Amino acid sequence: MAPNRSDSDRSNSSRRTFLATTGVAASAALVGCLGQGEEGSGGTGPLTADGSSTVYPITSDGASVWNSNPPADDEEYWGPSQYGIDTDKPMADYWAGLYGFEANDDGTPPLQVNVGLSHSGTGIEKVANGQVDIGDASSNVASELPDASEEELEKYTDHVVGRDGQPVVVSKEIYDAGVTELNGDQVRGIYTGEITEWSQIDKYDGPDKEIQAVGRAVGSGTDTAFRANMLGDPEAEMEVDVRQGQNQQVQTTVANSDNAIAYMALAFVDENRVPAISLTLEGTTYTLGENLGSEDYPLSRDLHCYTYEGTSEKEAAFLRMLLSEYGQQNFVAPNNYFKIPPAEREEQRSKLPEPSN
Repeated sequence: MAPNRSDSDRSNSSRRTFLATTGVAASAALVGCLGQGEEGSGGTGPLTADGSSTVYPITSDGASVWNSNPPADDEEYWGPSQYGIDTDKPMADYWAGLYGFEANDDGTPPLQVNVGLSHSGTGIEKVANGQVDIGDASSNVASELPDASEEELEKYTDHVVGRDGQPVVVSKEIYDAGVTELNGDQVRGIYTGEITEWSQIDKYDGPDKEIQAVGRAVGSGTDTAFRANMLGDPEAEMEVDVRQGQNQQVQTTVANSDNAIAYMALAFVDENRVPAISLTLEGTTYTLGENLGSEDYPLSRDLHCYTYEGTSEKEAAFLRMLLSEYGQQNFVAPNNYFKIPPAEREEQRSKLPEPSN
């Protein structure tokens, strides 16, 4: 979900929506025509990704623009000179062309990119099984596969494409009743079942309400990261009233409740419906728009695109695009995530095959 746009941005919204929609529709139509073998890693079909709903906005938005293949003079969606790139090629033609993929005469990209939506555990499983090329995950593979051997973990290549400052959100009614900040002990108390009523929170000034503790599905990277960072163990026991499989579902649950608290990805905060509270952790108060999500924020986490048993040139073409300044500015930052600093980006690019062109 992109942040709120200013009035000056709105003139571009309809075109951006149309372009993204047509890109996704084209991908979906292509998926319907392909068999399983063509979609899998190393096949001749499109590049495929699946997994985390947290990482999904990055890879899905990137795929939508890639599949629409805007020309070099389209400064809204491509305009390579803005990013120090010297080319007159359309967007996907340029990035795929670095690895020798040839442009098509009809303007379609050299290869399509299809992105599915599930959660981190599914993405990691699918990439290992050869069902997709890239597994999106919002926690690291070691946390998702705690029983895996070191030999098995080494088969995954971790490509960090962004950083999330995982917030805690509450229902708007709770926020308006004074719960605009909690400390770590209070959050832990809620999610271990020690605090069950909003009246147990000293800043709450409203009618008696039970706390509805909303969690992500077990196996989601958001859940694993929250347990690890807030409760000290990725497999820590938790007390929740409802679990949701995707960030979008968490957002809807909290928006439609008057007593909920949840943890979710930063991209899905909506200050009018699902406000993020400030968190005081280890003596520092972290507030959205100020320092929530900063490098020292204890709930910050990397956003991963995993490949398995190496990284193919097909995978590298798309990942190199996401790890460029162009990709970071257009697909990471607009989704309220934090760009990877240039030095770290260079380190991530070093994991990719060198371009052949």
